[in-house]
Amino acid sequence: MSVAAIAFLVIGLGLIGWLSARTRAARFAAAADTAAGAAGRPHSLPFYHGWYVALWATVPALLFLAVWGWTSPALVTGAVLDTPAAALPESGIERGALLAEARALAQGKLAGAFNDEAAALAPAYRAAQARFDGIATVLALILAFAGGAYAFTRVRPDFRARTRVERAVMATLLVASLIAILTTVGIVASLLFESWRFFSMVSPVDFLFGLRWSPQSAVIAGQTNQFGAIPLFWGTIFIGAIIAMVVAIPLGLMSAVYLTQYAGPRLRAWMKPALEMLAGVPTVVYGYFAALTVAPALRDFAAAVGIPGASSESALAAGVVMGIMIIPFVSSMADDSITAVPAAMRDGSLAMGATQSETIRKVLIPAALPGVVGGVLLAVSRAIGETMIVVMAAGLAANLTANPFASVTTVTTQIVQLLTGDQEFDSAKTLAAFALGLVLFVITLLLNIVALRVVKKYREAYE
Repeated sequence: MSVAAIAFLVIGLGLIGWLSARTRAARFAAAADTAAGAAGRPHSLPFYHGWYVALWATVPALLFLAVWGWTSPALVTGAVLDTPAAALPESGIERGALLAEARALAQGKLAGAFNDEAAALAPAYRAAQARFDGIATVLALILAFAGGAYAFTRVRPDFRARTRVERAVMATLLVASLIAILTTVGIVASLLFESWRFFSMVSPVDFLFGLRWSPQSAVIAGQTNQFGAIPLFWGTIFIGAIIAMVVAIPLGLMSAVYLTQYAGPRLRAWMKPALEMLAGVPTVVYGYFAALTVAPALRDFAAAVGIPGASSESALAAGVVMGIMIIPFVSSMADDSITAVPAAMRDGSLAMGATQSETIRKVLIPAALPGVVGGVLLAVSRAIGETMIVVMAAGLAANLTANPFASVTTVTTQIVQLLTGDQEFDSAKTLAAFALGLVLFVITLLLNIVALRVVKKYREAYE
């Protein structure tokens, strides 16, 4: 019996325990109501008694199965290696391949064997797997029965089952909330560790202030390392924080103003969902659109007006399409913020003789500024982390140029390029990706801090 089948069996036992405990608690609750009235009622409802028994019957057994599923493959392999048929080659790669093939044969994932040695090991694998599955089944059932029986004996009128169940729920919620925190700590720790290894090979000054990016030089004999990341930082800011924002902020804010102040209910009912559909379009589709439509059109325009250095892969093409992609982020946040402004402020401004445009500019927009700033921050973070559009429309050349018709690249694009394919994680070329990720993390953190300061400065409390 597999671990999944044993888990379903344990859950079934937990369901039986839930029904039994709930039935028993319901009986003495009814008896107490009949005998002593409301004063003699049990502490907890039958529902909580049922969950108390179900948790004791399932949680210990499922935790055991989780640990068993992690350790049993090593136990099965060890048992197979102890058999006389385990005449394996000395090479670790060949041995691993034979064991994997024998395991697949034993589990029925392969119809036939490619190696005779694997075919000879398959019966031993099958027997060892059956033996250990039997052991896991017996131990899991013992834990389920023992836990359920212990909890069932505590089902009585004065038992505080509700308190115990609520504590278990609170512990579960605490663990769920800690997962995000621990994940963030793990990401930061891995970035710091790998970045420290990189900076032990490359000077941080050269990395942060260097003007030439050529990580391939690290693997070419006779050439000095060229890890100046200034062109990457500039490309990221140029595309994601300048060009894209020039497109997204005015269009997003103006669309939010129109939808909240000028559009009728019927027009808003279909126009707002249509605008928000832009956020659901895959980025690869935007990349194709930028590479096949926008970039050639901008190149032809630059050639027609005589702009030198125009390329079919340009920062302007990537930035414009990226700005269109993030319009919903700005528009939705601004729309919600403007809608949340009290109607009394708008009506008071109009009553004082201000026009509708003056009310929007001098009352609604300042009052909704925290939400607008939040939308802009979300859009900037989305633009900085975008990769596909830059790869397809802006290229991979690390150029330090202010010409929007030239090819540039960004930090995220270089991270993908450095970590694609077979890489050695003891070379500066590969570890540079972690240093770039750390810088990008710090930049995003600073953006959040600045946004919080702006929101705190302009926040207003309404009655």
